[in-house]
Amino acid sequence: MATERQRPKPCNKSSLLRIACKKRRALFRLRVIRNNLRQVVSMVLCSLPSEPAAPITLPAGRAVLLAPALHGSQSCIEVLAGVARVSCPCEETEGMTLAFLQAGDHLRTNRLCSDGVCVEALTPLRFRRLAAPEPHLGMDAVNEWTLQLLRIRHLGSADQRLHALLALLVQRLGRRCGNWCDLPFRLTHERIGELIGTTRVTTTRLLTRIRQAELLQVPRDQPGLRLAPALVESAPLSA
Repeated sequence: MATERQRPKPCNKSSLLRIACKKRRALFRLRVIRNNLRQVVSMVLCSLPSEPAAPITLPAGRAVLLAPALHGSQSCIEVLAGVARVSCPCEETEGMTLAFLQAGDHLRTNRLCSDGVCVEALTPLRFRRLAAPEPHLGMDAVNEWTLQLLRIRHLGSADQRLHALLALLVQRLGRRCGNWCDLPFRLTHERIGELIGTTRVTTTRLLTRIRQAELLQVPRDQPGLRLAPALVESAPLSA
């Protein structure tokens, strides 16, 4: 005797919600992978000169991978001009920012990730490799930036962390120009989200709020940002 085919049980609201959440998480992961691939493609890795002390020049948006196995004793870099972002290239950290460098900064590369470091030019950049840092150079740039970024990440809310990050970047890498403070480069919303521990969507919403308050400008004809001095001076951790 043929049995009646069993009908599928209807899903309740909680089951549908769980399925929808799983789909959203999967789509978010795909977007993150796609954005990371776009950033890797846009940051073309340039070849290094054969002479260790020869200056390396990178246009804005380009990057170079400094692998310890390839450079032997050349374990320090000195920035001669421009602003650079230093990140960890290993897969586990997904390009975590280690520090920002400007002219005069030195970086010990042999004490960082075993895969080396990635140096990205945020503005036109010139730097050179050194065999070892001089004793009088003082604190390593990564140590100082790690401390400051760690303090920011421990602030209670995303808007406080963004406020503190913008102020830190301007104070260290920008300059006062008339009624505004100029930052000579821009970071993507994904990168800012990585620095303050939030999502791109939240970062975009917070930046929009600051722009609507007329405390932040994004000039179309310039590569950087303009921040109101009141925003910088009132930031958490600025004292």
